[in-house]
Amino acid sequence: MKIEKIIICGAGTMGNGIAHMFALNGFQVQIYEVNLQNAQKGLHTIILNLDRQIKKGLITEQQKAKTISNLQIINDARELNRDANLIIEAIYENKDVKLKLFKELDALINADCIFATNTSSISITELSKDIRSDKFIGMHFMNPVPMMKLVEIIKGYSTSEETYETIFKLCSSIGKEPVTVNDYPGFISNRVLMPLINEAIYTLYENVATAEDIDKVMKLGMNHPMGPLQLADFIGLDVCLDIMNVIQSGFNDSKYRPCPLLKKLVAAGKLGKKSGEGFYKY
Repeated sequence: MKIEKIIICGAGTMGNGIAHMFALNGFQVQIYEVNLQNAQKGLHTIILNLDRQIKKGLITEQQKAKTISNLQIINDARELNRDANLIIEAIYENKDVKLKLFKELDALINADCIFATNTSSISITELSKDIRSDKFIGMHFMNPVPMMKLVEIIKGYSTSEETYETIFKLCSSIGKEPVTVNDYPGFISNRVLMPLINEAIYTLYENVATAEDIDKVMKLGMNHPMGPLQLADFIGLDVCLDIMNVIQSGFNDSKYRPCPLLKKLVAAGKLGKKSGEGFYKY
């Protein structure tokens, strides 16, 4: 299948980043966001990020103009392009919300369209069980999408080889480095990363050291570009908690139990950088 027309569901950090990348690479992109204010905010973010790329000499003014012309905001599902070749969902990390969206789209969009989810931890097999399972796949992009090369391509139990090959080649064609992942909780990235972050939180919770010193050890001693607690703040502590809950539930193993301090901070609304406070203040 040739991919030309793409629908991105969600205009948040991941959604607008994915839309930016595909529009910049010449694809016709519709951004489906029910909340018009969020959609406009997402488009504004894309324009700001394009301007940053111009300042860095990565793209030209002409490329910026072409990218913007390839984008269209849609807040009514009935106006979506029914001939789309690919839908990428990048909404809230909640299985029920995602399923509701996919069922809505399944009734509207042509049967040949591939459905993809940017989920960072939810089972592709569970999401696709009743929704064109052979044409359903995971495309887990890294943030910030325009800059980060990695994409995890996750195959559900029933994902066809044709769907997998189409998406793998698509990612390669736009300069991404795809890796193939089978459908297990947390995939690769979060199965390795989130227990590391969770253990760092336990280290703070047990008063082994300060947040600053825990992060300093990982940056200066392990050569990580960012400490795990600072990284958690940038990811969002609510997102970290959601992912840990999915991994713990998926494996039914106590070693993935979220730290009580992580739960307490989320309950208090201290979600990291986006709320102004997490392990650090912003």
